[in-house]
Amino acid sequence: MTDTGTIAALTPAVQEPALPRATPSGMPALSRFGIPLGLAGLGGGWSAARSSLGSPVWPEEILYGAASSLWLVLTALYVFRGLRRKGAFRADLRHELAGPFASFIPLVGILLSAHYSQYLPRWGAWLCVAFIAALAIVAAQLLAHWVTGGVSMQSIHPGYLLPVVPGFFVASIGFTSIHAPDAAMAAFGIGAFFWLVIGTVVTVRLMTGGEVPPAARTGLSAYLAAPATANIAWMVSHPGPVGAVQLGLTGVLVIMALMQVMLLPEYRKLPFTQMFWVFTFPVGATANYSIRWLATTALPGREIYAWTVLGIATAFTLVIAVRTAPTGSPRRSGRAGR
Repeated sequence: MTDTGTIAALTPAVQEPALPRATPSGMPALSRFGIPLGLAGLGGGWSAARSSLGSPVWPEEILYGAASSLWLVLTALYVFRGLRRKGAFRADLRHELAGPFASFIPLVGILLSAHYSQYLPRWGAWLCVAFIAALAIVAAQLLAHWVTGGVSMQSIHPGYLLPVVPGFFVASIGFTSIHAPDAAMAAFGIGAFFWLVIGTVVTVRLMTGGEVPPAARTGLSAYLAAPATANIAWMVSHPGPVGAVQLGLTGVLVIMALMQVMLLPEYRKLPFTQMFWVFTFPVGATANYSIRWLATTALPGREIYAWTVLGIATAFTLVIAVRTAPTGSPRRSGRAGR
């Protein structure tokens, strides 16, 4: 669940004509929603620490508050842009590169409404269901476009997982937070199905379509977002002793995390841009689950490990935030989002 502006720079691995500059795309605007997504993801980690480690409430509230403010501002700006250009959202949704990232808007809304439902149960529940419905509509539109020949194989990138895999796992978490267990399992089933289907298509493209361009390599972190959100969704909907399904999902998360470690030399070659926010949501979600999982074990020093994981995730997000400032001008962001 990630900022995807870097993925937007994806170009065909085989030399093909580039997309025309006239092609409408809201990628720069949509990619910025990765910032509140990453902040909310880290907020979830601090929320897990509050329940498992007794951490203070203020870190998570600051993170969720910042995410809410940014999300509201970015949504208003995006809507205003759409009002100025008829059919802007539809064009973005059908764009081969930008399309999947339209799901970021309702996805962040689900995370925020699920969190604030503990303070405003009735309003939070209604908003959470509304955002999940919006995500489902966006995902259905994307799927209908994809299966009717709307995209080419060379244009497919890891961001195609976001609306239908981490997106629906987050929807499952949202349903659990508002005490709708049956709906939570239904959403989990959707995420699991498309994890297999879309995940296979994306992996085949990456393995057989030639080397991924350097500007698109941060998008590979999407492979971490799926198992991280799946593990959280299953754990919160199945409290109690860890069962076989949870152990299996944890194994997938571990191997995907190891893959990210193996990819570090590739990531280090990339110049820093605002699009590095793509890493923050998978990192925050992984920290969230790690804290929850450690709390279920009898591992000696488990609290130290949990605090260490949370500290690393927090420091990583802060570094990204600090380094984003020099790269955050509209002109530079627009160029990077192409």
